[in-house]
Amino acid sequence: MSAQADLVFRPGEDPRFNWESYEALKTNDLSGKTVTVFGPWLGPDKDLVENTMAYFEEATGIDVQYSGSDSFEQQIVIDTQAGSAPDVSIFPQPGLASDLAGKGFLAPLGSDTADWVRDNYAAGQSWVDLGTFKGKDGKEELFGFFYKVDVKSLVWYSPDNFEDAGYDVPQTMEELKALTEQIVADGGTPWCIGLGSGGATGWPATDWVEDMMLRTQPPEVYDQWVRNEIPFNDPKVVDAIEEFGWFANNEKFVDTPGAVAASDFRDSPKGLFSSPPACYMHRQASFIPSFFPEGTEMGVDADFFYFPAYEGKDLGAPVLGAGTVFALTNDTPEGRALIEFLKSPIAHEVWMAQSGFLTPHKGVNVDAYADDTLKGLGEILLGATTFRFDGSDLMPGAVGAGSFWTGMVDFVGGKPADQVGTEIQASWDAIK
Repeated sequence: MSAQADLVFRPGEDPRFNWESYEALKTNDLSGKTVTVFGPWLGPDKDLVENTMAYFEEATGIDVQYSGSDSFEQQIVIDTQAGSAPDVSIFPQPGLASDLAGKGFLAPLGSDTADWVRDNYAAGQSWVDLGTFKGKDGKEELFGFFYKVDVKSLVWYSPDNFEDAGYDVPQTMEELKALTEQIVADGGTPWCIGLGSGGATGWPATDWVEDMMLRTQPPEVYDQWVRNEIPFNDPKVVDAIEEFGWFANNEKFVDTPGAVAASDFRDSPKGLFSSPPACYMHRQASFIPSFFPEGTEMGVDADFFYFPAYEGKDLGAPVLGAGTVFALTNDTPEGRALIEFLKSPIAHEVWMAQSGFLTPHKGVNVDAYADDTLKGLGEILLGATTFRFDGSDLMPGAVGAGSFWTGMVDFVGGKPADQVGTEIQASWDAIK
């Protein structure tokens, strides 16, 4: 167990943190108890999760034994089948957790936790839905608790370039499209788009289409699409693909006309920083600053805004993203105590104040985020009315990491959207 002196932030000393929630943990004396936790986090992420769990240890006396693996997905299946699963497992995406719940290897978290998530997370019902799976008895219950979330619905830009050209950050999709056309009228190029990613070429386009599904259809239709309850060539899906094409398939709108698929996604945002700018906007997830030119200062050289929704479609403020799911793979009081710890603001704020952590928890202090970029991303998450997980990650691998990718390459190469959708559906039918 860590000594209090080893905690990253000493209890009671930093006013950004909800120390009351930390003190409340002390009412649960778990001295001498141990909880085992298995997840995908290694290296710096392992340090960060252990730094955070140290507060649970210090307050309750429990010993948290975390182990990480880069083959988590294979190992957790082996461990659960062998009856040697850890108390709590951390799934990088809900698909595998759902599979294990169906086989009886996860314990339901209970209606109280479902109610807590619904009431305390922004877009709470979305998180309940994402963590609800069918158990071995076929009954749907909450098995997954989302913690540590990523945001994908972002547009990156250079504030200086916007200011020099007199452009304002668009608040609606209608304004975003008008700005796109205005930049062309002014002699510029609005977008940098690159789909190249080696053997995974095409995946950046799947994120575009998923964001467009959430901006043109209700979230229930998005769910039907992801589960293939409507075919990939349904007019609603074809329309979303064509919405992506409005941006990517207009040679005046992109910096690499005719070569969007060949442009590496890691090189693509660099056009924002050339002089004169090769483009003014780049849609990509929160990780993309890793590929910005060395020395880029966030908030000065680069910034981001929410990929907006249509004002005229009344679909709220949807956010596309990803996240990790905590689940009970061995139903123990200590494992359930850990889930209760994750509900406390301090369990979020301690990681928020370090790096690489976003949360939809409405009870945390956003001033605890380590910098303004993280705070801005966190506020987009808190402003969401709907959250949906990356759809391609939820589809069968042969589709979500296969025919969907190649289909998008074909689409930007000139193949009609309905034909692409029909071919992707055929690949899905072939594996049923």
